[in-house]
Amino acid sequence: MRRKVFDLLASAVGAVIVVVLLVAGSLLLWGNSFATSNVHNQLAQQQIYFPTKAAFAHAKPGTEITPSMKPYLLQYAGQQLTTGAQAEAYADHFIAVHLSEMPYGGVYSKVSAASMANPKNAALAAEVQTTFRGTTLRGLLLEAYGFSQFAEIALWAAVASFILAGVMALLVGLGFWHARKVPESVELLAHAAAQRELTTV
Repeated sequence: MRRKVFDLLASAVGAVIVVVLLVAGSLLLWGNSFATSNVHNQLAQQQIYFPTKAAFAHAKPGTEITPSMKPYLLQYAGQQLTTGAQAEAYADHFIAVHLSEMPYGGVYSKVSAASMANPKNAALAAEVQTTFRGTTLRGLLLEAYGFSQFAEIALWAAVASFILAGVMALLVGLGFWHARKVPESVELLAHAAAQRELTTV
């Protein structure tokens, strides 16, 4: 095969790869934008706010704000919950803490089983409802956090795709440049063939 033909074919394949990478990067960016805006809009509609800095200043065990929450939640004090990172912090370091302080550790299946075993116990029935609401809200917030993580992965994958497309475009340009410079008569493996002939003589 002629070296010029090989260079042109390889460069053409590279150009196709560049297009594929650019399309992939664009789709990943769209996925990131869609997931990020969707998570933000859904969380904003719930109008959940973190406790204020004043509340954190009076953190005590057994109250609404415990000392264990401060390292995770103080940075968001007074803010509205609108991001995946905030949702994860609120779910795991606010709701989960209060659930763990409830009877049966706030585990819905245990509270529900206890209530069914004692159906006349109004306090247990109330605990079932509270636990159900808490675990449901926590699950929904963690789902929002999961989607925000997918959005972040999509963003970095898009960046990688665009970088690879840039590198490949450079190689394609060099390939076409080399194809123009190489003489028509040069064979792809001519040098290797000449070396083999010299070694057999």
